[in-house]
Amino acid sequence: MKAPSPRTIKLDIASRFELLDMVQTVLTHVSAIVGFSEDATHYMTVAVRESVINAIKHGNREDESKRVALAFTLHPKEMEIEVSDEGKGFDPDTVPDCSAEENLLKTNGRGIFFMRSFMDSVTYSFPLGGGTVVRMTKKLDKSP
Repeated sequence: MKAPSPRTIKLDIASRFELLDMVQTVLTHVSAIVGFSEDATHYMTVAVRESVINAIKHGNREDESKRVALAFTLHPKEMEIEVSDEGKGFDPDTVPDCSAEENLLKTNGRGIFFMRSFMDSVTYSFPLGGGTVVRMTKKLDKSP
């Protein structure tokens, strides 16, 4: 029996924080299609919200003319989520470890920590034309 082909839902939004709720609604619906639990969906929501916030705030510098693209690819037992911005890119290795004692009271750096903690994999790529692409995957049978 042939495995079902992956399905992809794409969003293209302006760099506006008030659109985060719409992104969360789409994620909630597509995670239910794959079969994720409420808890797993909650943790994915935190990771995706942080990624979109980073794209708007740090990538696109809150420039509403710049876009944030999202792609939710649904596989039978996992979901891949891609978030792209139109910024200058960054070096993920230069983001301070928010769990280090000297950074515990700082407010920055937590988004990447949440993404890495709540997803099974997180990778970054930087297209030649600019921007950052964050790819996150979550397997169906794995707890947060």
